[in-house]
Amino acid sequence: MKTSRRRLALLAGPALVVLAGGFGIATAEAATAPACRVTYTVTSQWNTGFGADVTVTNLGDPVNGWTLGWTLAAGQGITQAWNATVTVAGSAVTATAASYNSSVPAGGSVSFGFTGSHTGANPVPATFVFNGTTCTGPAATTSPPAPSPTPCTGPSTPPVTPSPTAAPPKVKVWMAGDSTMMNAAACPIGWGSQFAGYLTTDVTVQNSAVGGRSVQTWLYEGNVTGTRNSAGECVVSPATYHARWTAMLDATTGMRAGDYLVIQFGINDGDSACPRHVGAARYQELLGVMAQAAKARGAKPILVTPVAAVTCSGSTAVGNRGFLTETRNAATANGVPVIDLHQRSLALYNSLKLCPNNGDYTAGAVGAFFCNDHTHFEAAGARQIAGLVATALREQGIGLAAYLR
Repeated sequence: MKTSRRRLALLAGPALVVLAGGFGIATAEAATAPACRVTYTVTSQWNTGFGADVTVTNLGDPVNGWTLGWTLAAGQGITQAWNATVTVAGSAVTATAASYNSSVPAGGSVSFGFTGSHTGANPVPATFVFNGTTCTGPAATTSPPAPSPTPCTGPSTPPVTPSPTAAPPKVKVWMAGDSTMMNAAACPIGWGSQFAGYLTTDVTVQNSAVGGRSVQTWLYEGNVTGTRNSAGECVVSPATYHARWTAMLDATTGMRAGDYLVIQFGINDGDSACPRHVGAARYQELLGVMAQAAKARGAKPILVTPVAAVTCSGSTAVGNRGFLTETRNAATANGVPVIDLHQRSLALYNSLKLCPNNGDYTAGAVGAFFCNDHTHFEAAGARQIAGLVATALREQGIGLAAYLR
């Protein structure tokens, strides 16, 4: 695959850095405040647009409902946001909590992201206002109120100390899929490589997605032949699982009670030739095999429809993947949740106005999202796709949502 000629970089330092060619990627951290600290990271930038992640740390009392405000520089705008509702009035920006992240405990953090536009310079904001407080100094310390006197009416009752709320147990998220999910340091970067960034430190991610695989070649790598049987399916001989699946099945080191298994196939399965070819019934059968094996070990499977490529019909991104119905049917048949990432990714592409485009995936918003094709992701695109999965977990009430940041 020909990879993109423009690469995104993530910088951890707090200063704005301008790269050769005029593309800038920056991280800025506002000074600590009486009740807040804000970290604003420009995750990608191109000639007319940029993407940013914002994390607010609450250094004061717990809050239930929050807004964060800042001022846009001349030429800057906001085009789309996730994990918050972002509105712009003139140059004033207001980000408002979503229903699922409105409560922030003392010392806790909340994050959201957005894509924006710019002309000329793209400076980071100098000041943020969190629930009316400018983030400019250390958390205030207050003395607790004096206790009220207790009337002498009988023997004293020892105070009851409330039991602490138990933290969720540590779990592992196992991932099986293709190149749009796999780990990689450069294009193509799968969304699975960015998923851990949405999860707490109580979660370990084991991403075993591999590029170019159908569900059958992922399971039986090396044993899927070029011969078809009477049903038109590629013959598997011997029917021995690949090490990546046997590792997940291992009674000692593999999936255990409380873990999650996230499965996304359907992109390569429609190949007409063996070994990748998988028919509809066989596809559903193999997803069921994986789901039931996870459930037998106490793990919780989650099926995901294949993420969309960007295919345009005029100014609209349209569907382009198969096995959508089969994935949903497999979820229903096995009693497991399904995330429709195909539909969610199309909605994202349309909100980002990635259509129409001239097929040049090296520049502009589409170039910042995709490698030099219409299918695979740059880091910024992969991060946003992972964010769609995180949002779906919350919206659908899937148990793994308890571990989201």
